[in-house]
Amino acid sequence: MRRNWFFLFLAALLSTAILTACGTSNESTNGDSSSENTTDGQGSEDGASSDQVYTIGATQIVEHPSLDAAYEGFQAAINEAGLEVEFKYESAQDDQNNAITIANNFVADGVDLIFANSTPSAQSTLQATSDIPIIFTSVTDAVGAGLVEANDQPGENITGVLDLHPDAISKTVEFIEENFEGATVGLIYDAGEANSIAQIDAVKAAIDGTSLNTAEATVGNSSEVQQAATSLVGKADVIYIVTDNTVVSALETVVGVAEEQSIPLIVGEPDSVKRGGFAAYGFSYYDIGYRAGEMAVEILTGEKTTADFPVEVPPNLELVLNKAAAEAQGVDWKDDWDEEAELVETE
Repeated sequence: MRRNWFFLFLAALLSTAILTACGTSNESTNGDSSSENTTDGQGSEDGASSDQVYTIGATQIVEHPSLDAAYEGFQAAINEAGLEVEFKYESAQDDQNNAITIANNFVADGVDLIFANSTPSAQSTLQATSDIPIIFTSVTDAVGAGLVEANDQPGENITGVLDLHPDAISKTVEFIEENFEGATVGLIYDAGEANSIAQIDAVKAAIDGTSLNTAEATVGNSSEVQQAATSLVGKADVIYIVTDNTVVSALETVVGVAEEQSIPLIVGEPDSVKRGGFAAYGFSYYDIGYRAGEMAVEILTGEKTTADFPVEVPPNLELVLNKAAAEAQGVDWKDDWDEEAELVETE
């Protein structure tokens, strides 16, 4: 009899322990689920701020130092803001069809924001989505490219930072006129890139009424750049390369022709001066990328929308010269330039 009571007592004890363990397990599971899925309450707000992971699709028409610097600046602004972000980077390798495919893939992936680094990339992403926020840079004429109606009227899902200071081309033409009076200015550009057409039109407008005139050579891809530069030999006294992605991606071939033929090479931004150009009125592509990143942070966190940001221009403009390149291209150096310009070396 005592043995039966003992077994009954032991069975009751085991049942109580099992029920207690099950209750503890259910409470733990329910607690975790509530923490992950709840979107209101103090605890959930803390979790969202620390655990939110954003996905940014970054599309770039081609790889060259200026565009690369803009992307680096963009990433730096995002990272310094403390956001946890997965970057999906794709280069179109200077192919518009690739740019369209990249944009469509980002939309299909449901990224939270797209960084469009160049005019063709921005055009492709805007065609692909009207819902996902797009921040662009390395775009010269957002209105002419059909990205926005006006710089102070950003699109419902697109805005950004231009890569052309309003005075850059006019100051460059003034520099050429002052130092190479009566020169024929050779222009090499991709006739299929809206970014370039806008700049070439601005160059011609600035040259109108001066002692200068122009000779042009157009290209369809980077493999044609060297031949285009060679075609200007005997026609151009100076070569001026605007911020054309196709030509800049193959800039070294133009530098080679300029040095071999003693033709001064004027470029559109400081990164190209470091690659062997003689002179540029420009700004830092890292800086415009960084500013684009600051915009992206406020959009991702819900503080603002693209409509709250007018399209911006680079804040600073300065003359940048490369003394070694000047010597290699037959330019007589002026002592005043030591004081007037920022001097850089070929990298």
